[in-house]
Amino acid sequence: MRKRLAKLISNILNPFLVSFAVIILLSFESASSTSEALKWSLISIALSVLPVFTVVVYLVRNQKLDGIFVNPRRQRNEIYLLASACGVVDCAVLYYLGAPILLMATFIAGLAAIVTFMGINLLWKISLHTAFIAASVTVLTILYGATGALTAVLLPPVAWARLEMKLHSPAQVASGALLAAVIVVFVFHLFGLIGTRA
Repeated sequence: MRKRLAKLISNILNPFLVSFAVIILLSFESASSTSEALKWSLISIALSVLPVFTVVVYLVRNQKLDGIFVNPRRQRNEIYLLASACGVVDCAVLYYLGAPILLMATFIAGLAAIVTFMGINLLWKISLHTAFIAASVTVLTILYGATGALTAVLLPPVAWARLEMKLHSPAQVASGALLAAVIVVFVFHLFGLIGTRA
């Protein structure tokens, strides 16, 4: 039962679904109209989440990866490269099209995190599940204060799930969360978004 619950939590609160939800939320938060929000959502998802997810599913089906969320460290290198390339393209397109600063800051923070994690992955595996949850919690806390901080309740079950499934060590789970949060705060500070929104 514990394993099943851990797998369920891990599958529901996975990096792809979390990214999907956060992109839509931030698009509507920062856009001036519903049509604009939909435009930024579709562009961002099409250039970042969708390509990586599609490739990962393809590789799993062709037995090039052990699983969508359970692949060992050595299998992550190509995925990190793809995610980094998609991040660069997405940031460039958003900048060219004049995307809201909130979206730009979020995607630059995401790109910085992926590049950092890619370097770490050469020597050590880090938890992307806790990283994506922690980054999302940090963004929402910056935007909505105490209300956004309530989403932190999602972090402990995700951390427990990754540990229960024996996919990460406590240090890998904690490092993923901490490093992602620090990167978000740093980038949002550079963009002048810390302390400027209610």
